[in-house]
Amino acid sequence: MRDRVIKTILILVLALNFSGCAARPALLPGEERPMHTVDEFRDDEMVSRTPDPWEGFNRSMYKFNYEADRYVLLPVVGAYETAVPGFARTGVSNFFANLREIRTFYNCVLQAKGKKSLVTLGRFVTNATIGIGGLFDPATSLGMRRENEDFDHTLETWGVGTGPYLVLPILGPNTVRSATGFAADGAVRWAIANAADPFGGTGARTEIEAGTTGLETIDLRYRESFRYFESDYPFEYYMVRYLSSQQRELRTIR
Repeated sequence: MRDRVIKTILILVLALNFSGCAARPALLPGEERPMHTVDEFRDDEMVSRTPDPWEGFNRSMYKFNYEADRYVLLPVVGAYETAVPGFARTGVSNFFANLREIRTFYNCVLQAKGKKSLVTLGRFVTNATIGIGGLFDPATSLGMRRENEDFDHTLETWGVGTGPYLVLPILGPNTVRSATGFAADGAVRWAIANAADPFGGTGARTEIEAGTTGLETIDLRYRESFRYFESDYPFEYYMVRYLSSQQRELRTIR
């Protein structure tokens, strides 16, 4: 228990320091840069223990994500915030969060978490009915706690190791296991959508599905506060890699 508390405090301190750096503007003339170098930070025992054999590829993908974020995603998110009222954005977030309850449900079942699976099922049904298709979240008000499970965590429960660090396009920091879990969850979602075929009778199934996927992507980025290369630190790549690995460890010991 003591180790868990120490780890939690450590990750919170690092996250707060990192977020504070992200809010800081670029250095002005005469200001001093950080005392530490990239190599000094990279060689730190806690940071370097994250296996990153594909660092060249990962750093290139990190830069690609920055470019995609700066020139595509963030401008779209900005337009979304301007055009869509706050209450409507909340409804969109609730709707997609309710759809993700399906993913949490079957992963709870695969992890033999009976109580959590029943609560998750109850959340989905409650929000889909009383919450008008998931636009509202009455389940939380009724005391049904939202869980967040995915196939990455299922593989972890089954004893599968994380594998090397891997930065995916748009999706960002991952591991080989989490990337595999994302692909598996995506396949299950595709199979369920095709079986239910909610847009089959509209005559515009492909267009609606593409629009729904695009809106979900915008919503996910809208709710994420992280911005690439705003820390003004030369070791941001390593900090993000370390924080993502620590986040996974904290999830393991919860």
